[in-house]
Amino acid sequence: MTDPTLPLAVTMGDPAGIGPEIIVKMHQRRPGQSRWLVLGDPGCISRAARLLDPALILNIITTPEAAEAGRLNVLETSHLAVPPPLGQVTAEAGRAAYDAIVAAIGLARTGRVAGIVTAPIHKEALAVAGIPYPGHTEILADLGGADRVAMMLANDEIRTVLVTIHCSLAEAIRRADYPAQMAAIQLAHQGAVALGIAKPRIAVAGLNPHAGEGGLFGDEEVRIIAPAIAASRANGLDVSGPWPGDTVFMQARQGRFDVVVAQYHDQGLIPVKYLGLEKGVNITLGLPFIRTSPDHGTAFDIAGRGIADPSSLETAFDYALQLQATSRGKEHA
Repeated sequence: MTDPTLPLAVTMGDPAGIGPEIIVKMHQRRPGQSRWLVLGDPGCISRAARLLDPALILNIITTPEAAEAGRLNVLETSHLAVPPPLGQVTAEAGRAAYDAIVAAIGLARTGRVAGIVTAPIHKEALAVAGIPYPGHTEILADLGGADRVAMMLANDEIRTVLVTIHCSLAEAIRRADYPAQMAAIQLAHQGAVALGIAKPRIAVAGLNPHAGEGGLFGDEEVRIIAPAIAASRANGLDVSGPWPGDTVFMQARQGRFDVVVAQYHDQGLIPVKYLGLEKGVNITLGLPFIRTSPDHGTAFDIAGRGIADPSSLETAFDYALQLQATSRGKEHA
C-alpha cells in the first residue's frame, strides 16, 4: 500500500541550468506544500537560494525520513568544491545531475519516496561526463526496474505517448517495429488509466504523410502499425488508426481521443510544446514508481538571472501528486 506520508523526491537537474532556481521558486510559491525533498548538491541549491531569498535556510538531511513539511529539504547526492559555472556545459555538472537521478531511483525502488520529479538535465553535459545515456527516460529504463518504458507528454488539452524517443529520424523508423507499437499502445492505455481515465480512447498516428495513403507514401502503416492496432483491439483496448499525423492531435484536442500514440519524438512533442511549455509535463510510463518532469530544458541562456518560470515544474509536481492519489485510490478500491 502506498504510504500517503511519503515525500516526493525532486532532482536538481543540471546545476548549471535553471533547475535549482525553479526548485527554490516552487518552494517560495508553496511554503505549506506537503513533505518533499530535493536530491542534489547543497552548494548549488544554496547558490540559487542566495539569488532569490538570502534569508532562506536549507534543511540539509541525510535520509528522506528526515524531511520536514514547509522546509526546503536537501538530501546531498554530490558535494562539489565549487558550484559549476552557470550556463556552461561541464562534466562536473553532468555527473552531479546524474548522481541525483540515480539516488532518486534507488529511493523510489525501495519505497522510501513516493515518486520522482526531475528538473531538466543537459544531454551534452552527460556525454562529456562519460555517462552513456541521452536523457532521463533511458536512465530510468535501464535502472528503474521496468521491462519497457514510454514517454507520455501531457497538458490540459492533449496527451501523447511516443513509440520511439531520443534517436535520429532514420533510427526511429527502424525502431518503430511491431513490438514497439504494441508496447506503446499498452503503456498509453495504462498511463491514461493512471491519470483517472477509466476507458481511454487511443489514437495511433501514422509514420508517413497521410498515414501512408494506403501504401502510396510508405507501407509501414499497412505492414506494422495497423496489425498492432488490430491486435490491441483484440486485447480489449479502445484504439484506432493509423491516423494522419497532421490532423490527429487536432481531433484529440477537440475531445475525440484521450491519448495519441506518436511514432517519433518531434511528431509527439511539437503539438504539446506549441500549446505552452509552462503547461507540459513528461511522465515516464511502465516504471514501478511515479516519475514526472517539466517539459522544457536547462535554459542555459537565462540561468542565474532569477527570471526562470517554475510553472512547468509545479505542474509536474501536481501530476505526481495526482498519480500518487490515483494509486492510493486503486489500493483502497
